[in-house]
Amino acid sequence: MVALITPFAAAGTIDSHAHRHNLSTLAGWGLEGFVIGGSTGLGPYLEPGERAILTATARGELGSEPFLMTGISAQSVRQAVAQIEEAAQSEADAVLVTTPTLLLRKDDRLVESFYLAVADASPLPVFCYSVPGVAGYELPVESMLAVAHHPNIFGLKDSGGDPERIAPIVRGGDETFLVYAGASRIVNEATRRGAYGAITASANYAPELVMAARENADAQDRLSAIAANVEWHGLAGTYAAASMVGLGAGVMRAPLTRLDEETAERMRAICCPDRYR
Repeated sequence: MVALITPFAAAGTIDSHAHRHNLSTLAGWGLEGFVIGGSTGLGPYLEPGERAILTATARGELGSEPFLMTGISAQSVRQAVAQIEEAAQSEADAVLVTTPTLLLRKDDRLVESFYLAVADASPLPVFCYSVPGVAGYELPVESMLAVAHHPNIFGLKDSGGDPERIAPIVRGGDETFLVYAGASRIVNEATRRGAYGAITASANYAPELVMAARENADAQDRLSAIAANVEWHGLAGTYAAASMVGLGAGVMRAPLTRLDEETAERMRAICCPDRYR
């Protein structure tokens, strides 16, 4: 699945035209699953109601078949449930819930209780999201296993980039618990260790490589090299790379900014996957 970018117009509102274009373009390239409003989609910056707009637009554009997972970025159970209600009303299939960290970072038990309470209240299947590069906290394997058997927790996106975590989490879950690699550099290794699939920002600009990397080491090497150069520039690199392959990247929500043209061209020259040419 693609961790989809969120394009904004100059006025600061969601650019729905660009969003629809991105959805239809990526679907045409063979992607069948979309994470809406995750960290790549600037989820922490989304305002009330915007998850509903993004998710409902995706469902309207793509129809009933593609799997839609809406990102939840909340610090309290109450905030998370409010965001999940938006996703449910907009016909999301599941939610991807980021670890809360502002007041809980050093208390694994409170993080576990957050996920359990959210799963209890959620009308949609819950996937946990460990993203230490954004949250400054990595969900411990032990904590993931402590919540994995909740009947409404169905999996994990692990973006920490450590493939050693994959196998024990897969073994500790049951047949309905799905682990997704969130780091482009470990798609192949994570798959070999039991990951069900991948949810990556790189699928915005190199979707064929992400899909091929699951089983092909050469594709993984190419993906890793391209993604490393793009990710060196942070989210601005991802939005620039997405724009280079024809997606509508729009304006990033302040304080984030797009790459300047000179830097983007240097990145293009270094990365230059086939689709960039």
